[in-house]
Amino acid sequence: MRQTRREPFARAFLAQPESSIGERIAAGMLAHARQAEISFGARSLLPTVGRYPVDGFCSYSYGSGITVDEERFAEIVKRCPEEAGELAALREAMRVHETRGQWLGRCAAEDLRLVEAMACWGGGWGGHANPDYGRWLHEGVRGLRERVRAGLAAHPERAAFYRGCEGALEALCVLGGRIREAALLAAETDPERRGELRRMAEAFTRIPLEPAWDMHSAVLMLWMFYTFDGVDSPGRFDQFMIDYWRAGPEAERWAMLDRFLEGMHEVRGWNLCLSGSAADGTDQTNELSYAVLERVTELGYNTPNLTLRVHPGTPDALWDLAVRCLGTGIGLPAIYNDTVVCPALEAIGIPPADSHDYCLNGCNQIDIMGKSHMGLEDGEVNLGKVLELALHRGRDQMAGGRQLLPDLGDPCACGSFDAFLTLYYHYLEAVTDAALRLAWASQEAYAETAPNPLRSCVIQGCLEKGLDYKAGGPLYGHGQVLAEGIADTTDSLHAIRVLVYESGRWRMDELVRALAADFVGWERLHADFSRCDKFGNDIEAVDTLCAAVVDHWFRFLKTRRTRRGGVYTGGCSPFNRAANNGRATGALPNGRRAGEATYADSIAATPGRDRLGPTAALGSLMRYDQVQAGSGFVTQLKFGGRIFARESGRRTFRQLAETYFANGGQQLSVNVLDRETLLAAQADPDAHRSLIVRVGGYSDYFCHLSPDLQQNVIDRSEFVL
Repeated sequence: MRQTRREPFARAFLAQPESSIGERIAAGMLAHARQAEISFGARSLLPTVGRYPVDGFCSYSYGSGITVDEERFAEIVKRCPEEAGELAALREAMRVHETRGQWLGRCAAEDLRLVEAMACWGGGWGGHANPDYGRWLHEGVRGLRERVRAGLAAHPERAAFYRGCEGALEALCVLGGRIREAALLAAETDPERRGELRRMAEAFTRIPLEPAWDMHSAVLMLWMFYTFDGVDSPGRFDQFMIDYWRAGPEAERWAMLDRFLEGMHEVRGWNLCLSGSAADGTDQTNELSYAVLERVTELGYNTPNLTLRVHPGTPDALWDLAVRCLGTGIGLPAIYNDTVVCPALEAIGIPPADSHDYCLNGCNQIDIMGKSHMGLEDGEVNLGKVLELALHRGRDQMAGGRQLLPDLGDPCACGSFDAFLTLYYHYLEAVTDAALRLAWASQEAYAETAPNPLRSCVIQGCLEKGLDYKAGGPLYGHGQVLAEGIADTTDSLHAIRVLVYESGRWRMDELVRALAADFVGWERLHADFSRCDKFGNDIEAVDTLCAAVVDHWFRFLKTRRTRRGGVYTGGCSPFNRAANNGRATGALPNGRRAGEATYADSIAATPGRDRLGPTAALGSLMRYDQVQAGSGFVTQLKFGGRIFARESGRRTFRQLAETYFANGGQQLSVNVLDRETLLAAQADPDAHRSLIVRVGGYSDYFCHLSPDLQQNVIDRSEFVL
C-alpha cells in the first residue's frame, strides 16, 4: 500500500524556502497529485480529483489561492491525536501564506467598511478563467513541455517561472498514473463496471503525456485537468472537442458525452458555451453543438451552466432546439448576442479574431477562450446603497448613521436635478474606486504570493512571455465589475426628478427626513413616490435616465486600469446576492422600505414593477447602450409554461428574442414556470425538489434558495405572449 504523510501540500511547500513562490506552489501541487483523493462518479464514472489530498488540510486553488481548511485540520487531529503538535506547527507555518490574509493585509479599513455595509466589494478571490483545453488535449504534457523549453530559451532570466510550470506538468503526469492505479483497484471490487474501469486504466497509459485521440480519451483527459484545476468552466466545448467527437464509433461518442454531462452535474460544473460566429461572420455551429443541447434538454439538470451564442447566421434548427430546451423550465441555455458582445470587446482593444473566440465563465462573465484573465469578477457596486449614501451625506442608515464616506455635498443644497445627479455620480465614483482599490490589492496579492503555474501552461501568452497567469501573462488582462440595484436606483432618481425638481410637490429635506424615518409618519410622501413611473414599462423619461446612469458608470470604469494590464468594464450578473443587497440597503425614493429583500436582480425592472408585458419590458432595455458592457449584462424574464408548450408560443418567443438582439440586446435569461407552482414549492418543498429556476447568472433548485431569494423569483412579472 502507498505510504502517505499527513498534510503533504504544506510539507512540500515549506521544504524549499529559497525557491520562488511559483516553484513552491508547484511542489505543493506535485505532493497533492501523489496523494490526491480520486473518486469515480456514481453515474459518470469519471475520475474526479479532490480539492485536498488524502489527510490534507492545505491546498491551492485557482479561486482562493493558498488556503488552510480549519475543519479538515480539526478532523485529522481528532483521528490522529499523536500527530497534533506536528500538524499544528504546519498549520501555523502555512497561515502566513494564506492568500486571503495576504489580500486583507493590503486593504484599507475604510474600504472594508464599505464591503461590510454591502455598498461594494472588490477582489478577495482569484476569479474564473477558461483554460485552452484545445492546447491541452491536442498536445498533452509532452507538447506543453516543448513550449516550456522554447519559452525558457527565449527568456532565460525567468527560469524560476518555467521551473514552476515544469513542476505543475510533472504533477499532471503523476496524477495520470495515480488515476490508472485507482481505476485498476476499483475494477477489482466493481464487477459491473470492471470493463470500463480497465479501459480507463489503459487510456491512462498514454494520457496525459500524449495527446488524446478519440472522444473516450479526450473526455478522460479533460476531466482530470478540469477537476485538478478546481472545477471551473469548460468554455467553448463544442469547438475544442469536435475533432474527438468525429473520431470513433457513434455509440461511444454519445456515451462519453453523457458521462461528461453527468460529471458536470456531480461536481456542479460551471459554464459551457456553444456555437457562435467567426470574425468573418460565418457560423461555427457543428454536430456537437446540437448534441449537447439535445442531451441537456433530455437530462433536465440545472448544470452545466449552459450558454448559447447567437448571431444573424445562427441556424433555425439550433434556435428551435434552444427554445425547446428553455421550455423544459431548467433556465438553460442563457442566450448571448455576438453582434453586441464582439463589438464591446473590440472597443477595449481585443481584435475581431479573438473577440469572436469569447465564451462565458462562472455565471455569465465574458472571457476569451484560453487567452485571458479578465477578473471574472473583480468587484461589484450596489448602486442603490450608493444613492442612500448620497442622500444622507455619506452615512449608512442601516448602521445607525455611521459615516462610511466623506461628506461630498448636501443634497438639500442642489438647485437642480442635474446638480443632484452630479452629486450622486461623485458618490458612485468614490464607492467604485474603493472597490477597485480592493481589487488591486487582491490582484497584487495573487500575483506576488499565489501565482498559478498550472494555468500558466494552458493560457496563451504565459509560456510565450515567461509571465504567470496572475502576473500579466495572458494576452488580455482586462477586468469586470458588476452593478446591483440598477432599476431601484433609476426609479428613485426619476421620482426625485419629478416630485422634487419638476413639480416641487416635495422638498429634498422632507424626502431625506422621510427616508431616515423609513417613511413612518410620511405616508403621503411614500404614496406619491411609490406611484411614480418605473423602469421596465417602455417609458422614455425613466428609461433614458437609466441608460445615462449606467453609461456614466461604464465610461468611468474604462478610465481605471487593472494591475493585470487592462481596463475595467462593467456588467450586471447578480448571482444570488440581489436579496442580500436589498436587505443591506436603506429606504429609497422609489418607495421601497429599508431592508426589503425584493431588489433588482438583473438589468430589467425591479421584480414585479414591469407591468405592461414583455414588449414594453424589452423596450426599456433597448435604451441601454449595451455595447458599453464588457461583462455579462443579464436580462431576467419569466414566462408561463403554457407558452412554450405551443409551437406558436415558441415561435413568438424566438421572434421576441431576435427583435431584442437586433436592437442592441446582449443577453437573455429565461424562467419558464408559473407563480402558482412557485408558491406551492415554497409551501411544500419536499414535493418540489426537482423544480429549477434561473437565479442571476445560473440555474438552481428552487428549494435550495434562501426565502428572500425565493420571494425575489416569485415577485418577477410573469409574461404572456
